[in-house]
This record gives sequence, C-alpha cells and structure tokens, in this order.
Amino acid sequence: MRLRRPTRAPGAPPSPAGAVARFVLASVVAILVIVVGAAFVLRQIAVDEAERDARARILLEGRLVEAAGLTDGILRGDLTAIAAMDDVAAGTLLTDDVVRIKLWSADGRVLYADDPKLIGQRFPLGDDERELLRTGGADVELSDLSRPESASERGEGDLIESYTAIRTPSGEQVLFENYRRLNSVMAPGEDLLRALTPPLLAGLGILLLVQVPLAWSMAQRLRRQQEEREALLTGAIDAAAQERARIAAHLHDGPVQELAGVAFGLAPLADEARSGGDTRLADALDDASAHLRQGVRDLRAMMVELHPAALRSAGLAAALADLLSPLEREGVRTTLDVTGPDDPDPRDPLTYQVAREALRNAQHHAQASTVAVRAHRAAGEPARLEVTDDGRGFSPDDRAARRAEGHLGLDLLERAAADAGADLRVRSAPGEGTTVTLEVPVS
Repeated sequence: MRLRRPTRAPGAPPSPAGAVARFVLASVVAILVIVVGAAFVLRQIAVDEAERDARARILLEGRLVEAAGLTDGILRGDLTAIAAMDDVAAGTLLTDDVVRIKLWSADGRVLYADDPKLIGQRFPLGDDERELLRTGGADVELSDLSRPESASERGEGDLIESYTAIRTPSGEQVLFENYRRLNSVMAPGEDLLRALTPPLLAGLGILLLVQVPLAWSMAQRLRRQQEEREALLTGAIDAAAQERARIAAHLHDGPVQELAGVAFGLAPLADEARSGGDTRLADALDDASAHLRQGVRDLRAMMVELHPAALRSAGLAAALADLLSPLEREGVRTTLDVTGPDDPDPRDPLTYQVAREALRNAQHHAQASTVAVRAHRAAGEPARLEVTDDGRGFSPDDRAARRAEGHLGLDLLERAAADAGADLRVRSAPGEGTTVTLEVPVS
C-alpha cells in the first residue's frame, strides 16, 4: 500500500482568522438567543407582576366601593344608590386607564355601570365569575370583546378585566368589575424590560470582547500544533518511503542480481551433467535453478510491495508475472496477457494493487485450477484489468461473513478505486468462479 503525504483538504482546520470569525458568529447567535429568551422571561415576569398588581388593585377598589358608595338600594335600581356609585366612580375609580366599571348581581343583571345604558341588562355570567361569587377573591383575564356584554368597550383597544366579589350592607354578594387598558397594566413591566435590556446587552458584549483575544490565541496555538503534527507525519512518511526505497534498491542490486546470476550459471552446469550421463545431478541442478528463479520473482514482487515506484523499472507485465508465480508453483494453470506500450503508466500502481488482491484471494480462498489475467492500457484510453478464476466463488452473504471476520481487502480496493475515479466490479457466485474487473479512466 502506498503511503500518501498529507495534503490540505477542504475539511482541514481553518485559519486562526476563520476560526475566530466562526467563534464570533456563534457567540453573536448565542447572545441573540440569550437576549430573546431573556426578553420572553422578563416579559412573562412583567405579565405576572401586572396580574398581581391588577388583583391587588381590584381588591382595594372593591373594599372602597363597599365602604364609600354601595347600598342595598343598588339591588333594586334605586336612583339614589346609583347616584352614590356615580360619585365614587367619578371621584376615585374612573382614571385614564380605566374605561368601564360594572357591578353585577348573581343572576347576571348589571346593577351599575358608568355607562347608564347598560344598567338593568342581563348577560349570562361565566363559570369563573359564578365561582368567584361563591368563594370570594379576585380574578384577572384578557377581555374577550366579542361577547355581548363587552359591546360598549369595543374600540378601546386591548383591555384587562378584573373581578372581585363584594357585599352590600345587607350581606348580598355582588360582583365588582372594571376594564383597564392593557398597555397601562403592562407599562411597569415594559419599563423594567427597557431598563434591563441595555445592561444585559452591554454585559454580553463585554464578555464577547474579552473572549475574542483568547479565542484568537487558542486558534493560533491549535494551528501551530496542527502544522507540527503534519510536519512530523510528513517526516515519518518521507523516512518510511526512503527506507522502503533503500531496501528495494538493496534487493535489486544485491540478492536479486546475485540469485539471478546463480540461477543463470546453474543452467549450463545442468546441461553439462546431463551430457555426461549424470541425470540425477542434472535434475538437482534444474530444480535448484527453478527455485532460485522463483526466489527472484518473489523478491521482485516484494520490491514492488515495498516501493511501488519499482514498477517503473520492473514493468507492469513483469510485476503481474511475479504475482502469478506462487500460483504456478502450487499447480494452478495461469494465463497472462498484457497489451499496450511498455512505458510506465501512472495507473499501473492501482492496476497492480487490484491484481495482487484478486490473485491472493484466488490462491488462498478460491481453490481455483486456472487463473487468467488480462491487462490493457494505452495513452488516451481507459486502462483495463480483468482477473478471472474458476474457483468455488462466493455469494454476497459469504462476502458479508468474511467482512465481519475482518477480511476487508475487496472493500478497501473498492474504496481506493472510487478515490481514483475508477470502476471496480466483482462478479462471483458459488461454484461459478470469480471475475474482478477494473477500469481506470485517463488521468
């Protein structure tokens, strides 16, 4: 497998400026989320506070009505009692933010209103109002101006209704209600929100400004560490490549040449022994020569494994022949057909890698009796490799089982082919052998 020098990929760590820019952007988004969330929380606090204030005010105003102007005559529609209520309403209850005051009987009759046209009209009370008459206390809600009893308040904008149960001097329970403008109720909360927002934004802004230099320093430190790691990795890869090249050169210039020379020298000795009638010695010399030649092929294959650039000197045809030699030694019939120019081709390493894995599977797993390798590459044409065996083949389930056992050779080849833009196909079926086809486009 070829070791690759690390390169700056699209997914590589960004520059310090880019990292800080991302940090600032993420921080601004976080600040906006915090501000919006705080605004909602503060607004809800303001609403809750406004409701509590409205309850307190309606209770206070109800006690004031009981003490200052409420008489039993109001139950009968007595004009004197209504006039007394008018005095209380005009003098104390009706302010700029209160648009309507009503007094209800338990059966839904309007006993008093600052709008005289409403007095005496009947409207059904809601469940909450009837419950309030039974239990006492106070309640606050947003006005539903679509209801018939709220017709006179339409056009006043959003209103808040406040209720409380009070008693006439004779102990009769009645419902006191006022309609207050929503914006006046919410004004204190909105003032609080406006008062808290600037210091909140200022604090978050200062926090961001303090963090930017720290983020810049950290990004630079991480970038330096990344560059140092890349430099170390590049150095390690270069050292490994140099060592592999040195070992391959040593094998080529030393053992390979020496073994080839010995094998070449044994051939005439075998012929001489055979001419002298010593066939036993001749056979032994032939056998030794064959073993030496096989050793040379094995060493040349190892040279290509160690240093793929050795393909340039050995050539694709010789390298593929070396891959077939172990199968020949085991009695497998082999065929090699390489067409095209003998010049080195940048696609040769991938072709060699796929052929090696296919032949390794044929040797160790397929139990094949014949193996054929066909390779063709030419300038301007796709390079093509086909490795076929008549072995036992395999099913997709067999391949999945082998993958689960950790045999990932074909998967890694498919990934390497895809990275190179090549097309790798593996066709196999139980009892029908296996065909591995590789097509590498023009680079």
